[in-house]
Amino acid sequence: MTTFDAAVITAVTGHMNGDHTEDNLLIVRAFAQPNASAARMTGLDGDAGEWVADVDGAERTVHVPWLGPVTDRASIRTEVVALYRAACDKLGVAPNEH
Repeated sequence: MTTFDAAVITAVTGHMNGDHTEDNLLIVRAFAQPNASAARMTGLDGDAGEWVADVDGAERTVHVPWLGPVTDRASIRTEVVALYRAACDKLGVAPNEH
């Protein structure tokens, strides 16, 4: 398993939670908690992304495995985009062009 230092995790989660709040929710709904009303990314490693989802007023931590390998910072972006596109496909939502 690949791990990333705190600065990388903070940068990725800050970007996702600042610029991609709806993308977080789509990923969580598609792959972990279909009834989530909100989600924020809280961590990641080489195996999965981690989100905290609000489900019926309770927070639940979920791990969503990457679809491909994550070994460096550039591959994190690639895999988040892949999860987002797969979530849109699964939920029947047209993807935004980021």
